[in-house]
Amino acid sequence: MGKGGMGNLMKQAQMMQANLKKAQDELANINVEGSSGNGLVKISMSCKNDIKKIDIDESLLNDKEILEDLIMVALKDAFQKIETTSSEKMSGLVPPGMNIPF
Repeated sequence: MGKGGMGNLMKQAQMMQANLKKAQDELANINVEGSSGNGLVKISMSCKNDIKKIDIDESLLNDKEILEDLIMVALKDAFQKIETTSSEKMSGLVPPGMNIPF
Protein backbone atom coordinates (compact mmCIF):
# COMPACT_ATOMS: atom_id res chain seq x y z
CA MET A 1 0.00 0.00 0.00
CA GLY A 2 1.41 3.35 -1.01
CA LYS A 3 1.88 6.33 1.23
CA GLY A 4 -1.31 8.00 -0.03
CA GLY A 5 -3.35 4.85 0.64
CA MET A 6 -2.14 4.68 4.23
CA GLY A 7 -2.93 8.36 4.74
CA ASN A 8 -6.47 7.87 3.43
CA LEU A 9 -6.91 4.84 5.68
CA MET A 10 -5.80 6.87 8.70
CA LYS A 11 -8.19 9.70 7.81
CA GLN A 12 -11.05 7.21 7.48
CA ALA A 13 -10.18 5.66 10.84
CA GLN A 14 -10.09 9.09 12.50
CA MET A 15 -13.42 10.02 10.91
CA MET A 16 -14.98 6.75 12.06
CA GLN A 17 -13.64 7.33 15.59
CA ALA A 18 -15.10 10.86 15.66
CA ASN A 19 -18.47 9.59 14.41
CA LEU A 20 -18.51 6.82 17.03
CA LYS A 21 -17.74 9.31 19.80
CA LYS A 22 -20.52 11.62 18.58
CA ALA A 23 -23.01 8.72 18.47
CA GLN A 24 -22.01 7.60 21.98
CA ASP A 25 -22.50 11.16 23.27
CA GLU A 26 -25.95 11.26 21.63
CA LEU A 27 -26.87 7.91 23.23
CA ALA A 28 -26.22 9.40 26.67
CA ASN A 29 -29.09 11.82 25.95
CA ILE A 30 -31.56 9.23 24.67
CA ASN A 31 -33.91 7.76 27.26
CA VAL A 32 -35.90 4.54 27.01
CA GLU A 33 -38.66 3.23 29.24
CA GLY A 34 -38.91 -0.35 30.37
CA SER A 35 -42.21 -1.46 31.82
CA SER A 36 -43.97 -4.48 33.24
CA GLY A 37 -47.35 -5.46 34.64
CA ASN A 38 -49.19 -3.45 31.98
CA GLY A 39 -47.39 -0.29 33.08
CA LEU A 40 -47.63 -0.83 36.83
CA VAL A 41 -43.82 -0.58 37.00
CA LYS A 42 -41.94 1.80 34.69
CA ILE A 43 -38.21 2.43 34.65
CA SER A 44 -36.73 5.26 32.59
CA MET A 45 -33.03 4.90 31.70
CA SER A 46 -30.54 6.61 29.42
CA CYS A 47 -28.85 4.52 26.75
CA LYS A 48 -25.75 4.76 28.92
CA ASN A 49 -27.53 2.71 31.64
CA ASP A 50 -28.21 5.64 33.98
CA ILE A 51 -31.53 5.16 35.78
CA LYS A 52 -33.50 8.39 35.49
CA LYS A 53 -36.82 7.51 37.10
CA ILE A 54 -38.72 4.59 38.62
CA ASP A 55 -42.51 4.70 38.79
CA ILE A 56 -44.32 2.04 40.85
CA ASP A 57 -48.09 1.87 41.07
CA GLU A 58 -49.26 2.07 44.70
CA SER A 59 -51.32 -1.12 44.32
CA LEU A 60 -48.05 -3.11 44.32
CA LEU A 61 -46.70 -1.82 47.61
CA ASN A 62 -48.29 -4.60 49.67
CA ASP A 63 -46.85 -7.53 47.70
CA LYS A 64 -43.07 -7.59 47.93
CA GLU A 65 -42.49 -10.67 45.74
CA ILE A 66 -44.64 -9.47 42.85
CA LEU A 67 -43.06 -6.01 43.07
CA GLU A 68 -39.55 -7.51 42.93
CA ASP A 69 -40.48 -9.62 39.91
CA LEU A 70 -42.05 -6.68 38.08
CA ILE A 71 -39.02 -4.47 38.74
CA MET A 72 -36.75 -7.17 37.31
CA VAL A 73 -38.93 -7.54 34.20
CA ALA A 74 -39.06 -3.75 33.72
CA LEU A 75 -35.25 -3.54 34.01
CA LYS A 76 -34.79 -6.34 31.47
CA ASP A 77 -37.20 -4.55 29.13
CA ALA A 78 -35.26 -1.29 29.50
CA PHE A 79 -31.90 -2.99 28.89
CA GLN A 80 -33.26 -4.70 25.77
CA LYS A 81 -34.50 -1.35 24.45
CA ILE A 82 -31.11 0.22 25.21
CA GLU A 83 -29.38 -2.57 23.28
CA THR A 84 -31.71 -2.14 20.29
CA THR A 85 -31.40 1.65 20.27
CA SER A 86 -27.60 1.52 20.61
CA SER A 87 -27.26 -1.04 17.83
CA GLU A 88 -29.45 1.01 15.51
CA LYS A 89 -27.50 4.19 16.27
CA MET A 90 -24.11 2.57 15.71
CA SER A 91 -24.94 0.22 12.83
CA GLY A 92 -24.00 2.53 9.99
CA LEU A 93 -20.80 3.77 11.59
CA VAL A 94 -18.77 0.55 11.61
CA PRO A 95 -17.76 -1.41 8.52
CA PRO A 96 -19.46 -4.84 8.17
CA GLY A 97 -17.67 -7.62 10.02
CA MET A 98 -15.97 -5.24 12.45
CA ASN A 99 -17.47 -5.98 15.85
CA ILE A 100 -16.98 -3.14 18.31
CA PRO A 101 -18.76 -3.31 21.69
CA PHE A 102 -20.78 -0.23 22.59
